[in-house]
Amino acid sequence: MNEHKPPAISARGLIAAAAYYIVYVLLLPVTLIGYVLSTVSYFLSGRSSGVSRMAQAPLMARWYQHHLGTRQDEPANRLLRVITRVPLAIPLGMGPVILAHRVSGYVPKSYRYPFEGEVTLGTETRARQAFFDSVIERYLPGMTQFVVLGAGFDTRALNLPKDAPVRSFEVDTASTQAAKRKMLADAGIDPTGVAFVSADFEMEDWLSRLIDGGFDPSWPALFIWEGVMMYLDREAVEDTLRKIAGLAKGSAVAFDYFTSDVLESQTLFMRTVRAWLNASGEPLKFGIDSTPPSRERLTELLRSCGLSLAEQRTLGEETQGKLAWGGFAVAIVK
Repeated sequence: MNEHKPPAISARGLIAAAAYYIVYVLLLPVTLIGYVLSTVSYFLSGRSSGVSRMAQAPLMARWYQHHLGTRQDEPANRLLRVITRVPLAIPLGMGPVILAHRVSGYVPKSYRYPFEGEVTLGTETRARQAFFDSVIERYLPGMTQFVVLGAGFDTRALNLPKDAPVRSFEVDTASTQAAKRKMLADAGIDPTGVAFVSADFEMEDWLSRLIDGGFDPSWPALFIWEGVMMYLDREAVEDTLRKIAGLAKGSAVAFDYFTSDVLESQTLFMRTVRAWLNASGEPLKFGIDSTPPSRERLTELLRSCGLSLAEQRTLGEETQGKLAWGGFAVAIVK
């Protein structure tokens, strides 16, 4: 029997990779300076305004993909130019990756699109891009409304054609939306066609606010809930799911999630991650029960809230000695 072997890496590919990493390593001091400036910028603007630092991570991933030619997103490109109060933070912190790519032609694995290989906690933000893009491509044609919950600096609604037969909404806290709308204006991006609805998931009735903003609960809608669930308490998570379950038949919500293992693990890595998030003022609050199989625990949660699991991908190897740490999923209203 012939054994399946992974394709061999060409000599040209090896040379390109070597050239990329040589340039990147040589420019590491520049990257470090940019990172420091970026952190200073956050404390000057983002933290004082109440804007989530986590909201910036997906935007940065899309900026990299845009400039590496793997996923075009001009609104993300233009938004990131105006997001910092320290102009040199972006070219110094992120420029070395782009320069190394242009010199070598090599694209680092973590920035390829769609994402290749095993998804880790550190690459989840980049890996989920293709998942949510695929959901939009497959589900949105059957919907009349598109809602991005906890939108942050998401650009998907901005990338829809202006003549698309769908009404778009973004829901987030007032502080984040105020910052985003100012940045859109500064970047010269026209948000016509996107309705901005301000609401705090843990303190306000976001659905009532959404309806007041023009959303019609009698028509099907696609909800994108990216990188949000893990930062809410259980009550807010379940309330959000129940609200969606009470909407028109055929509505769907796509989301990513962590399991309780991420919140409870005592490994040095996970304790460090949680400590950093706590210090940033954005602690992890919710995780799907990690008792194997975690897919069944997710199904039970959705069923208790009135939704049906349509598709799901488990993240992390689930064995007798290992627990899944997260996943991607789509739930629908039947």
